[in-house]
This record gives sequence, C-alpha cells and structure tokens, in this order.
Amino acid sequence: MTTRDNRLRAENLNNRGLDRALELLSIRLKQNGAKPVEIVVCGGSALILTGLVPRVTKDVDVLALSKDGHLLSPDPLPESIVRAAKEVAEDLGLIHNWLNNGPSRGEGGLFQMGLPEGCEERLLSRAFGDHLTVHFIDRYDQVYFKLYAAVDRGGYHVEDLLALSPDLDEIEAAARWAMTHDVSEGFALILKEMLRSLGYETVANRL
Repeated sequence: MTTRDNRLRAENLNNRGLDRALELLSIRLKQNGAKPVEIVVCGGSALILTGLVPRVTKDVDVLALSKDGHLLSPDPLPESIVRAAKEVAEDLGLIHNWLNNGPSRGEGGLFQMGLPEGCEERLLSRAFGDHLTVHFIDRYDQVYFKLYAAVDRGGYHVEDLLALSPDLDEIEAAARWAMTHDVSEGFALILKEMLRSLGYETVANRL
C-alpha cells in the first residue's frame, strides 16, 4: 500500500473506523504490558464518536491525559501510547500520527493556555477494552475550540462550528475565551469579522 493510499484511508475514519482503531489501541497497550491509559479527546473524532457531527476524520486529537481524576499535559505523549499507536497505524494502514497531541503541543497548546471553565466536569467517558478509557469533550467545549480554530484556520472548523448551532450566549463566551488565548489585535479583528459573516453581529458588536 502506498503512502497516498494510507493517507486516503486515514482521512476517511468514520464512527466504525474510529471504534476499531481505539479498540485495537487498547489491545496493543495490553499486549505490550503497559498500564491502562486515559486520554481526553477533542476535535473531529470527538464530534463523530459523541454523535454531534456525522463526518469523517483523519486523526484523533489528544487534548490531555487523565490520571486519578486529574488532567495532565499530553506533551509529550507517554512512550507506551506512542508505541501502541504506531503498531495500530501499521495494523490498519493509518497515517503515522493518527493519534497525536497536536492541540496541546508546546507553550501555546490548548491545555497549556487553559481549558474552558468546567471542561473537566463535562467530559463524556467511554471504555475501549480494559486498557483504554477515552474522555470526550462536551458539545459546549467543542464550540469554544471550534471557534478558536475557525478564526485561525477556517475551513472545516467553520463547518463544524455551524453544525453545533451555538446560541448567542455560547458564541459570546467562546469568543471571549478565545481572545484570552490570542490577545493580538489582528485576531480580534478577524474574530469579529467572522462572527458578523456567520450571523452573530450582535455578539461581535459587544466584544
């Protein structure tokens, strides 16, 4: 199978494909003698597996790790997870970084900069076998992250945001949170322009 074929398969992970990959990740962790792992997931895979947005994705975004009821930085990912994920990629023909800590990598990561208040209490948990528990972020927090990403990168993030149908209070809270993560004047201008284009002019005028 070529690299291009691998990429095409990974970009089309749907609900069933994600289930399979995460269940196999649990199996690989157990086979490798690793301790059970808990991860917090955001992005497209969380949208899909919680039934919020019916689409496909190419990867699983790890927002944080969880241990003994506390959230921890996923940067770097534990070697046990990296090893098991690499094996799953080889087993299923996925891209090498199908499981990644992109959202919370480096000083400017979401976890490092601060999650929305109450995010941890809203997590939706699901066990994949006996060696992997995934905590998915709630719809409310998806609105925050998707608005932030939409201003920064546009594209499918805007589509996801609209699919979540945030009300005025939700979009304003998300906008104010985003402005604490990027305090530049340029970000604020783009944010307000985007809100107006999406029908949230009253919110834009209050910022």
